[in-house]
Amino acid sequence: MSVFTGSGVAIVTPFTKDNKVDYEKLAALTDEQIKRGTDAVVVCGTTGEASTLTDDEHKDCIECAVKAAAGRVPVIAGTGSNDTDYAVWLTKEAESVGADAILSVTPYYNKASQAGLVKHFVKIADSVKIPTILYNVPSRTGCNIALDTYKELAKHKNIVAAKEASGNISAIAKIFAECPGLDVYSGNDDQTVPILAMGGKGVISVAANVIPEVMHDICALWFKGEREKSNALFLKYLKLMNDLFIDVNPIPVKCALNYLGYDVGDLRLPMCALSEKDEKLLKGVLKEYSLL
Repeated sequence: MSVFTGSGVAIVTPFTKDNKVDYEKLAALTDEQIKRGTDAVVVCGTTGEASTLTDDEHKDCIECAVKAAAGRVPVIAGTGSNDTDYAVWLTKEAESVGADAILSVTPYYNKASQAGLVKHFVKIADSVKIPTILYNVPSRTGCNIALDTYKELAKHKNIVAAKEASGNISAIAKIFAECPGLDVYSGNDDQTVPILAMGGKGVISVAANVIPEVMHDICALWFKGEREKSNALFLKYLKLMNDLFIDVNPIPVKCALNYLGYDVGDLRLPMCALSEKDEKLLKGVLKEYSLL
């Protein structure tokens, strides 16, 4: 069984004016996402600024999303680290507060070997009963999961899927060909339909923070067999998907939510607000799509 099919929102972490986590707002965002069609909530990922959350904040954000979702959709907790033992601890904490699955990013900075990646992910997956989704995003971590490593990890009963954000469609095609039992989710909004076309189960989406219905519908139409409509919707919103990456994620999407009145607060340093030029561009594209 897949953890989910469709659009999973990589949800932002809202902050108060004094830069504390706004749990009330996180619960409200989670509830709204579900009401607007989102098929899963991914909390404390890259878009959720997990790297600047304290241990207590990280655990509390996961618990907050779980309570707000109230079983309506799966909640997937980002619990990755470049310290395997710390990732194991955080993964156990996520399971203890009710997460349905975990998202585990490749270790960053260490430059682990492929053998090290296998040992890392197996130790994490062995530590809990909930499913593990691997997260491959070499542009941010400097570490790529090779095909043979995917083949080895796919043998593990708890390693059920991969969020592929390598951007390498040819490499992703080989995962589908060589690892038929491993679910694959697009980790890039602008590759959603190409990955669905190869057999993907959906997308873990940044754009869904802003257009949850659209990202859900792209996937739902595809799975219903209405593929021309799915692709047309995907192409219609492609510019918005791309412009949400005019600066490093999650800077643009968090700014966009603030422009739209969600009051999700500032970013935590070293992330900072958009330049005036990019702010004008982003507001322009939101107006172009009649969102602002």
